[in-house]
Amino acid sequence: MSENPPIATPDRPFPPVAWLSTLALGTVIVGGIVMSSYAPRPAPLGIVGALLGVAVVLLAAVVVIFSRLRDFAWATFGRVFKWALLAYVIEAGVIEFAFLHDHVSGAALAILSAMLVVFAVSVPTTIAFTVARYAD
Repeated sequence: MSENPPIATPDRPFPPVAWLSTLALGTVIVGGIVMSSYAPRPAPLGIVGALLGVAVVLLAAVVVIFSRLRDFAWATFGRVFKWALLAYVIEAGVIEFAFLHDHVSGAALAILSAMLVVFAVSVPTTIAFTVARYAD
């Protein structure tokens, strides 16, 4: 009886880009929950700002990893990323409009806006990386 050859699998070793970008998304979600849990009182912006800082550092780590990544389906990543980014920028814009309509201002608006930027970039990054990882 001959042994079957191993099945080729697209599960190649890649750095944890999807994990890092998802963790960045999770930190801004927690920050948004903290901010909303204090409504209508002022939220502790130091805690939320620290969560935002962690998210930005995680996305910066993703950029560094991308700069060192070789043998990757960049064309596929770009095609998926641009359309997912368009969708999430529109969604973030609608949420930003809701903040402005509710008269959020000052430092709270700045932090929430930056959190929306992390949201609008991290989700398309995760989607596009996952698709490109398994592309030929």
